[in-house]
Amino acid sequence: MTAPIETTGAAAQTQPEAVLKGVEGKRIEGRSLGRIALLRFRRDKVAVAGAIVVILLIAVAALSRPLQALLGLDPDSPNQSLIDPNTTLPKGDLGGMSGAHPLGVDPKFGRDLLARVLEGSWVSLIVAFGATLLSVAIGTVMGVIAGFYRGRVDAVISRLMDVFLAFPLLLFAIAISASLQGGAFGLTGLPLHLSVLIFVIGFFNWPYMGRIVRAQTLSLREREFVDAARGMGARGPFILFRELLPNLVGPIVVYSTLLIPSNILFEAALSFLGVGIQPPQASWGGMLNQAVKYYEVDPQYMLVPGLAIFVTVLAFNLLGDGLRDALDPRGGR
Repeated sequence: MTAPIETTGAAAQTQPEAVLKGVEGKRIEGRSLGRIALLRFRRDKVAVAGAIVVILLIAVAALSRPLQALLGLDPDSPNQSLIDPNTTLPKGDLGGMSGAHPLGVDPKFGRDLLARVLEGSWVSLIVAFGATLLSVAIGTVMGVIAGFYRGRVDAVISRLMDVFLAFPLLLFAIAISASLQGGAFGLTGLPLHLSVLIFVIGFFNWPYMGRIVRAQTLSLREREFVDAARGMGARGPFILFRELLPNLVGPIVVYSTLLIPSNILFEAALSFLGVGIQPPQASWGGMLNQAVKYYEVDPQYMLVPGLAIFVTVLAFNLLGDGLRDALDPRGGR
């Protein structure tokens, strides 16, 4: 009978270094996909800066009215004493900038630009977020159904997407917005304008989300976990909502973040053309519209809302790019 071989002394030292460290060191913990994505995102300093700016913008928009009250500002209060009666331009340099009006005042009326930018921030973000939610809801449902069931269902939904994408969206939005300015569905004034913009922008942009979700669903439906669910007797609705949708969260979040700045620009464009938010309600696009005739003599009036749009759109784009890289499973750790 062969005696057992004992591993002692120098033989113990020949064990692989990784094994020794694993035994003597701390227990090695695995990382979840969410934690890996967070670590990747935190390493992207540009994306983190974009996220900080986005959070600040949302906070400013949500607290717009309290901030105006705290600073003693009123976006609709005229200050004729600050306007030169001969030129209708603000008195002083840089559009009337002063301690009481740090961003200056608008020509003709003398309304505080800081107050109007704060007031326009929540309008732009409400329209952008509302339209994005509508687009995501419709696009996700239509895209996942088309990609999962394929065949005739996919053909019909895909042709429907093509029809919507063929619409001259800007002209169609102008026509709808202009025809509903007086009142519709029991709504008038600002609630009507906000509802119309959210519907027009969100309803006609869903095919972009639908195509992305459809392509991802076509790939996921051939994966092993879907076959396993089918083998256990799961039906279509269960597979759609319990297996496929959780794996589509990443692409949906990324594209939603990139869709928000596009919707901000669309709302500003419609307001600039006079069929969006109507005066006297402040909006960034409306302020640009009113600044067109003064930009040569009072560039400050155009610069302030223009910079507000630029910073907001840039921050959301940087955040979206960072999320896309962080949620990419092929990215490095």
